[in-house]
Amino acid sequence: MKFFPLIWGNLLRRKLRTSLTVLSVLVAFVLFGFLCAIKQALVGGVELAGADRLIVRHKVSLIQLLPQSYQARMASIPGVAAVAHQTWFGGIYQDPKNFFMQCPVVPEDFMAMFPEFKLPPEEMKAWLATRTGCIIGRNTANRFKLKIGDKIPIHSPIWMNKTWEFDIVGIFDGAKKGTDTTALFFRYDYFDEARQGMNWGTGLVGWYTIRVKDPAKAAEVARLVDAEFENSPAETKTEPEGAFAQGFANQIGNIGFIVSGILGAVFFTILLVTGSTMSQAVRERIGELGVLKAIGFTNGQVVALVLSESCLLTVLGGGLGLGLAVLLTSGGDPTGGMLPMFFLPTRDVLLGLTLSIALGLLTGIFPARTAIKLRVADALRRM
Repeated sequence: MKFFPLIWGNLLRRKLRTSLTVLSVLVAFVLFGFLCAIKQALVGGVELAGADRLIVRHKVSLIQLLPQSYQARMASIPGVAAVAHQTWFGGIYQDPKNFFMQCPVVPEDFMAMFPEFKLPPEEMKAWLATRTGCIIGRNTANRFKLKIGDKIPIHSPIWMNKTWEFDIVGIFDGAKKGTDTTALFFRYDYFDEARQGMNWGTGLVGWYTIRVKDPAKAAEVARLVDAEFENSPAETKTEPEGAFAQGFANQIGNIGFIVSGILGAVFFTILLVTGSTMSQAVRERIGELGVLKAIGFTNGQVVALVLSESCLLTVLGGGLGLGLAVLLTSGGDPTGGMLPMFFLPTRDVLLGLTLSIALGLLTGIFPARTAIKLRVADALRRM
């Protein structure tokens, strides 16, 4: 720390150059923060997926339905602890842009399967007592200023092409940060009874969620489930919940590769900019470095000064950029509902700080080599 005034003074010699370099690094790390938040929003469900849960869907496609009678057969398979089902409703609230998921479920089975959704006991009782009742996530309730006791009309182009009206009897929260609280869930018995006038769909569900007794045997249970319905009119495909969520994310593309590609290009550019700045700064101070060596500074100490200056430059820009990114992403979903898990995770902030230090070391390597090779006589001759 005793050399900090010297390092800081060197950076302030060319205030405009230093400011522009810090600004470049700052912009890079703001972009880093936003891309990490977008990645979290798109694939965060994969990370939150239960290790002890499996998804069972139709072998052909997710849009193909499965018989409700499969539930009892699944529950009897060795290793299965519980079974619940959901069905895609695909409804529209007011405007097609107001997207959020709606699914009919069996309340008791569903809430037992997904403990990450927290619903007060009195609201759970109200849901069980109200045939047309539904519960909505806190995010959607806040987004549309909905409250318990309101009626919410949802038009479904899939199911009877009519507007269904539900009574909001509960608002659920997430047990941890990042839990998706945008969905609406209503009772399957009401849904199945109401669609009996249709030519198809009655007694069918979209997919099943299975909780296994031992997560280590999840693959074995998945094979048993698929074997149970092999050669039936509706064969199944069973996979871990994380793989199921990843499949949805992959419909957009390889999010990790896209983010890595963009960040790689940005940081390579910043590496060149910062490296050029440090090289020029060292060239301007060749004589001073010679004086430091002449009065007893070792090569290691001179290199430490150069690297410290480089790291201070990048950490300053990176820290400010990450701080601004945290501030800008703390407001939540900027799309109004398409990215419900939009936030910058702490692990990515720490990763960003690590990258800023690594960037400083990389940009300081070549100027540091110049300082090592510098001969005192040559340096003093340039003064």
